[in-house]
Amino acid sequence: MKNTDDMVFKIKADFLRALSHPVRLQVIEYLKDGEASVGKLVQDLGVEQSSLSRHLAILRELGVLEARQEKKNVYYNLHDHDIFKVLRPIAELLRKKLKRGEKLLESLAKE
Repeated sequence: MKNTDDMVFKIKADFLRALSHPVRLQVIEYLKDGEASVGKLVQDLGVEQSSLSRHLAILRELGVLEARQEKKNVYYNLHDHDIFKVLRPIAELLRKKLKRGEKLLESLAKE
């Protein structure tokens, strides 16, 4: 059973590691409202196409994104919006942590 547990933890860790790059998180947020071409992503996110292509490939392999080609353009879309069931609670935890830090700074400023 330990080997199975180890495998499960490794799969989870690999999934979270793949999400742990700022550009990948930007792409996911950007695509929450619908698909976009690679060119549009490059333009709006300000990321070089070669770099963006690597991140898109990782997210695609992870099963987060799907792609379709139309003539010379490749369009990406979220495969499953349930990804936000993972990302939103993380954002909430970070908001709480930030508030605690702000309260600490306020109390330090009063001293």
